[in-house]
Formats: sequence, C-alpha cells, structure tokens
Amino acid sequence: TQPPKTIPRSVGHYKEFVQACKGGEPAAANFEYSGPLTEIVTLGIAATRASQKLVWDAEKMEFTNAPKSNKWLQSTYRDGWSV
Repeated sequence: TQPPKTIPRSVGHYKEFVQACKGGEPAAANFEYSGPLTEIVTLGIAATRASQKLVWDAEKMEFTNAPKSNKWLQSTYRDGWSV
C-alpha cells in the first residue's frame, strides 16, 4: 500500500508564485527553503574543489581560513554581449 499523501500537490510553479505574490500560501520552494538549500549546494561545490578543510562563517558568508576559496561563491558575468 502507498503511504498517505501528506505534502500538498502543486498547482504548478508559476501559479504558486503568482498566488504567493497576491498574499496566498507561500510557494513550495519559497526563499525560506530555497535560500539555505542553495547555500548548502554552493558550499558543497566549493568543498569538492578545495584541497583543504574549509571553515565557513555564515554571518559574513565567507570562508575564514581559505580566502582564495571565496571565489567559488559568486559568479562573474561578462559586461555586454559578444557576437
């Protein structure tokens, strides 16, 4: 037998977003959930690239013992378009 459905089913990502913007229920992937998840994934990627143990300062959002590893925390974007 299947376990009972305890998580509400989505009406769709875009509809959830619009409903949340209009004051309805928060979207399933709201920022309270997706922000920390993104931080964990980014830290995991940096940890796999580093050749040492990294110490994370969540308040400052930086590695305290490996400043060179902080470059993996942000993307660098090009200015303008290239053809």
